[in-house]
Amino acid sequence: MVTHSTPARAVFFVSDGTAITAETLGSALLVSFPSVRLERHTIPFVDSPAAPAEAVALIAAARGRAPTTEAPDAPPLVFSTIRDLALRQQVAAAPAIVIDLLGGHLREVEAALGVSAQPGRGTVHSLGDLDRYHDRMWAIEYAIEHDDGQSLRALDRAQVVLIAPSRCGKTPTSMYLALQHGVVVANYPLTDDDLSADPTGAQLPHPLRPHAARLFGLTANPQRLSQVRSARRPDSAYASVAQCTREVRWAEALYARHGIPHLDSTDRSVEEMAAVILATLRRRSTDEEALS
Repeated sequence: MVTHSTPARAVFFVSDGTAITAETLGSALLVSFPSVRLERHTIPFVDSPAAPAEAVALIAAARGRAPTTEAPDAPPLVFSTIRDLALRQQVAAAPAIVIDLLGGHLREVEAALGVSAQPGRGTVHSLGDLDRYHDRMWAIEYAIEHDDGQSLRALDRAQVVLIAPSRCGKTPTSMYLALQHGVVVANYPLTDDDLSADPTGAQLPHPLRPHAARLFGLTANPQRLSQVRSARRPDSAYASVAQCTREVRWAEALYARHGIPHLDSTDRSVEEMAAVILATLRRRSTDEEALS
């Protein structure tokens, strides 16, 4: 169990790009160590001759703060996704435990493809083809416009419409799917007005009815949902356990009645939820192809 008295271990995610890959891969490894309290730092765009020295100085400063009575020698952890060999070697000289997430694997891919990796190809516009990059940017714009039911325009263009009671994780999941995977996502809140209008869940809310085949639901533990809502609106009926329970049970009945795939977001990361939703989209696509 992590407590505030546990000394924090400095962790750095270092990259010659945005550092999203370093954070994603490093975090995937760190999730197996829940007892360790971490102090996270991100250093992106280590892509110029002067940048490694600046990164090493930041890492060294954290090393200077690290020693404590409980942990006399706790060097920082550094997860690196720097592609250029010379820059990578400079960061590797930092007073830390440096975990190169790409180096060895790049050599394996070079051997498999018979082609040498090109340094300096780590910018966002170079990751994959340019059309895919623009698709991701459009997906992000769409997710922002269609967040929390703000717009119903062009809802038929959504690959998936996330529905859930308020504060079940619709927005971060939508943004992650758009940013990381280019999935076109709208999200729509299931409100107390929807519940009051149809307590049995016999009918989908009117704006969702034409898009029933693209719906995906989220739910949550009512007690945990109450805690999350209380952070925004403390001591309100909206945040009460009774109201959260009422909304969650109604949403679950709605999903069951209309055959809407769904998952409980309480103990799942955004990455896990996105993976489940992507798998559902693939199954839907396979089923549609089989019927065509």
